Amino acid sequence: MFNNWLRKNQIAMCLLTVVRIYLGYTWLKGGIKKLTGGFDAGGFLKGAIAKASGEHPAVQHWWAAFLKHGALPGVKLFNVLIPLGETLVGLGLLLGTFATLAALMGMVMNFAFLFSDSVSVNPQMILLEMILVAAAANAGRIGLDYWIMPYLRTLFSKKPTPSASTPHESI
Repeated sequence: MFNNWLRKNQIAMCLLTVVRIYLGYTWLKGGIKKLTGGFDAGGFLKGAIAKASGEHPAVQHWWAAFLKHGALPGVKLFNVLIPLGETLVGLGLLLGTFATLAALMGMVMNFAFLFSDSVSVNPQMILLEMILVAAAANAGRIGLDYWIMPYLRTLFSKKPTPSASTPHESI
């Protein structure tokens, strides 16, 4: 019942738009700040890796191994991907363009930050993003998705192909 309301109701659509704009603004602000401020993820990554030791590690060993052997050696790539990803998620949510995908990608980044022991607003953002993802198309209906999604549906819909030959009935 709630899921149906979330996906189809006009009041839900308006509330989702407020949530989407709040999240979009938060992501865009963070992304632009990193893009223009000389962002370097190296210190954050080293700090997260250090939190994987001790009797009660704040960062799981498997995640620390990924950070140490994947993210840290490729920190230059992550220095571009993180601010660009945050900016694109912010724009997608603010404009209501591929809103469900933007919310999902925001959730992925929030989980990565949580795995690295950066709590901050990440749990709150994940909860709101989960609501947007559950709402599906209704999350972006007041936005560019209103026009983009129907266009994409017609563009990628299956069109019946004429058969090469029609079978003959046997007598």
